[in-house]
Parts: sequence; structure tokens; C-alpha cells
Amino acid sequence: MDFALPGKLTRLLADLDDFIDREIAPLQERDDNQRFFDHRREYARTDFENGGVPRPEWEELLGEMFRRADAAGWLRYGLPKEAGGSDGTNLDMAVIREHLAHRGIGLHNDLQNESSVVGNFPFVHMMLEYGSAEQRQEFLEPMLTGGKRVGFGLTEPDHGSDATWMETAAVRTGGDWVINGAKRFNSGMHAATHDVVFARTSGKPGDARGITAFIVPVDTPGLSVDFHWWTLNMPTDHAEVTLRDVRVPDSAVFGAEGEGLAVAQTFVHENRIRQAASGVGAGQYCIDRSVEYARRRTTFGRPLATRQAIQWPLVELQTEAEMLRGLVRKTAWELDRLPHMEISDRVSMCNYRANRFVCEAADRAMQVHGGLGYTRHTPFEHIYRHHRRYRITEGAEEIQMRKVAGYLFGFTGPRKADG
Repeated sequence: MDFALPGKLTRLLADLDDFIDREIAPLQERDDNQRFFDHRREYARTDFENGGVPRPEWEELLGEMFRRADAAGWLRYGLPKEAGGSDGTNLDMAVIREHLAHRGIGLHNDLQNESSVVGNFPFVHMMLEYGSAEQRQEFLEPMLTGGKRVGFGLTEPDHGSDATWMETAAVRTGGDWVINGAKRFNSGMHAATHDVVFARTSGKPGDARGITAFIVPVDTPGLSVDFHWWTLNMPTDHAEVTLRDVRVPDSAVFGAEGEGLAVAQTFVHENRIRQAASGVGAGQYCIDRSVEYARRRTTFGRPLATRQAIQWPLVELQTEAEMLRGLVRKTAWELDRLPHMEISDRVSMCNYRANRFVCEAADRAMQVHGGLGYTRHTPFEHIYRHHRRYRITEGAEEIQMRKVAGYLFGFTGPRKADG
């Protein structure tokens, strides 16, 4: 049994580091761009006087990073070749995401909005799988180059994980659809040109079928971006959206009518395993920085690293990092070889445990660094604030654990038929 990474992948990581050092790190240092990453980062990024959304100069810097990464062939690495990518595998992407997060905060892999020199792009995968030929023509390349930006409207004021109970509804009127309802934490709406809105078109509350996805231009009459929620990690792009008699043509339907949840769940396994890998990388960064600090910090005449009160919590975290790393890579490897539903429970295990781990590692790093750890002159509060949201969003840890329980007890998954 060989646990070594393929030689091609280790060489890829070395080439990626070389690109970052040559192209991205100097860009971060130019024109005081460091203000977006040091103790000034939250203020530098956030337009507090304009609803808390990202400042234009912050997004312009991210855009330049994207352009350089795309020109160098890195940005689309994980996409299929038909979208200009390199068909990167799930194992590739898990290792890359961990590696980039392990480098720490920087323009190469920003935490606040998941901007990375190697992009994730769940919307591109959705469009490739469910978009009509006309939709792919209209959106695919512009989504990658910034010409069009698409929001995601699934969560509602009264419905989050229970999405099958959503109250937003769409009804046919002539050859069009008319949508009424509201969305909460509708991501990307500060700069979106279009919004993917999920609405019930048939069936009853609780039915998985009968929900349809629509691609709605944000300037459609009746669509209102009311305000943006200020979150633990700022700036925000999470809007409260109201839809009042929003009329769209039948060509706005994204995927099959009544099958919108399939669209919403596209890329869920790949996204969660990559998120878990990032958590392992960021958590390892917190451990490494804590060990380094404890070795050079002297208290009561001895290095802080000699004290068991410092050693043992970090030993626990390092042990969990090693176990999680193995589970994440094995699960990613299996995603490349097995039907996803066979191992959906293991994806959930990786995700909820890694999300907890990185929060605990960031918290412990603050403690080891003492008063400095509590300041924004160290990166740990930023890491914590970013990763804490993933214990709620994109599948709350309770939902992930529910999935594991369903597979374990045979209520769902491959063992269900046996029972």
C-alpha cells in the first residue's frame, strides 16, 4: 500500500509555488497591497459606508490575481478541458487546496471570498452539467473572465437546511414564469449580473421534486436587493433579496423543471472535500506557527515549548491533522473512482471534522500567542472567522452528522436496501 503522492502532483506543487513566488507575492507587496492582508485587512477590504460590501480596489486586486493565474494556466486547473481546464482530479484538488491554505493568508489563496490561483468554480460545473446550449454560450466563459457574475439564492428567511420547505414560488403565466418570495444570505449579490433563484413550481412543502432553478437578471423589475448582512467575517456579499412578481421567460429555467435541488447539489461532494482540505491546511498553518512561537518565546527563564500545558494541546491537534489528512486524501481518491453516493458519508465526515479542527487550531494558536494572538497583527482571528462559517454554511455540521448517521444505521445510502 503506497501512501506517497504521485510524482506528477509533487512536481505540480513545486511549480505552483514558483508561480506564486514570481507573480503573486510581488503583486501583494506592490502599492501597499499588503494592507489587504496585514492588521488593516478588514477595514481595507470593507466598504463600511456602503453596506459592508467589498471595496472596489480590493476586488480589482483579486481580478488582477485571477488574470495572472488564468494566463499562466493555473486558474482553471480543476475544470474539464472543454472549459479550458486540465481535468484536475479530486485528489489533485484536495492536495492543492491543503497546500495553498498551509501557506497562510495571502493573495494566492484568500480566505474571505475563496479567491485562489487555482479556482474552485462550482457554478461552472453546474453550467456544464445543467445549462442549455444557449446558457453555456452566454455564461460559461464570461463567468471565468469576470464579464458576468452569478449569485446563488437558495436559503430563505424561514428556511435554510430545510430547503424542500421553501416558500418562494413560481407560476406559469402565458409563456413566462412569475416568481414571488424572499431569499436570505443570497451570495454574490453586491456585484452579480444574474441570480440563480430556486422556487417551488409544483408539489407540496417538503417534496424534493417540484423545485426549479431560474437564472434571473438582477435588473429584472421586482427583484430587490434590500441590504447585506454584516457577518463575523467582513466584507459581506450575503444579501437579503425580495422577489415581487418577477417575470422571466421559460428560457431562464436552469436544468430540468422541478429538478432544481439536483442543480443545487451539483459539485457538493467535490466542494465539501476541497473545503475540508483547506481546513486541514489552515489548521496545520496555525499549529506550525504556534510551535515556532513557543520555541522562541521565553517565560520564567525557559522556552514556552518546554511546558506541557503548551505541548499537549498542540500534540492533540497535530494528531488530528495527520488523521484528517489521511481521510481527506483517501476520500478524494475514492471520489475519482467510485459513485459519489457510495462514499457520501465519508465526505461528510471529512467536512465536519475538518471544519471543527481548523477552528480549534486557530483558537489554540491565539492562546499560545497570548495577547499577540488576540490582536489582528497575527492571522489567527481571520482564519477562525472565515472557517467558523463552514460549520453552518454549505451543509451545517449537524446535517453532515445526520448523513453519517443515515449511512451508519442503514436509513439511507448503500446499506438501506439490505435493511
